[in-house]
Amino acid sequence: MSTPRFAVDRIHRIAVIGAGTMGHGIAHVAALAGHDVRLYDVTAEAAAAGRAKVVANLGKGVELGKLAADARDAALARLTATGELAVACAEVDLVIEAVPEKLDLKQRLFREVDALAPAGALLASNTSSLSLAQIAAAVGDGARVVGMHFFNPVHLMKLVEVVRHGGSDPSAVATAVDLA
Repeated sequence: MSTPRFAVDRIHRIAVIGAGTMGHGIAHVAALAGHDVRLYDVTAEAAAAGRAKVVANLGKGVELGKLAADARDAALARLTATGELAVACAEVDLVIEAVPEKLDLKQRLFREVDALAPAGALLASNTSSLSLAQIAAAVGDGARVVGMHFFNPVHLMKLVEVVRHGGSDPSAVATAVDLA
């Protein structure tokens, strides 16, 4: 039996690309789940603003008694914000894209991520309406691309739609399901 190319126990460092409504929520749940997370946006200020929203949401969880203060602090220690895509993608195991629903933007971003992230990193799009196959076509190895469509607000909705395209590696899909 061959070893699967992707596995959930190999996902430790995650880059979340886009610190807006969906991105900061994805970063929130990933950090709370124990992953080291790099939250990227086009400027350091936008990335920091996304991290500040995570700080506020985790604080609200503590205030409401739904989250222990030490769990909040640990999650925040695992979450960094950056305005540099190369820094976000360096040595990660998974990249989750959460940018506006524009195919050309996503394709351009995936081409950049393909060049910056390790060749073995799983690449996921949070798209809810665009063709995953067209997004995957922008990278050299489309088999490592899957869809992970989170529902909003991410930190409250325990629902992720995992999407495959015709060329998705089955272990990539299984890893996304296990991670979700």
